[in-house]
Amino acid sequence: MKNFVVKTIANAGALAVAIWLIGSITLEGGSTGRKALTLILVALIFGLVNFLVKPVVQLLTFPLFILTLGLITLVVNALMLMLTSWLAGVFDLSFHVEGFWTAVLGGLIISVVSWALNVVLPDEN
Repeated sequence: MKNFVVKTIANAGALAVAIWLIGSITLEGGSTGRKALTLILVALIFGLVNFLVKPVVQLLTFPLFILTLGLITLVVNALMLMLTSWLAGVFDLSFHVEGFWTAVLGGLIISVVSWALNVVLPDEN
């Protein structure tokens, strides 16, 4: 359970950095508390997408992974971020990613920040 909470906090932090750095990734809401709650909910959705959908997509794109020497991972991460944005819209959360190239840059930022946070934060079960 603790590992799940740590990963969710890391995802929320990485999403917050991407929102802060990229103007085309938006998180709207009234108060700071409302934005924080929305960010945590989006982080949960993002974690769920990465847990359930990403392995299937990676398996299906494995030949492209070999052909592109792993660069297809940027595209897969962008698609996962776009799917998270779409699901956030379905759940009426005010998180939006505008366009594919914004998602590629956002996915890259989220990957780097999430990796750094997972190195720093404790990893216990």
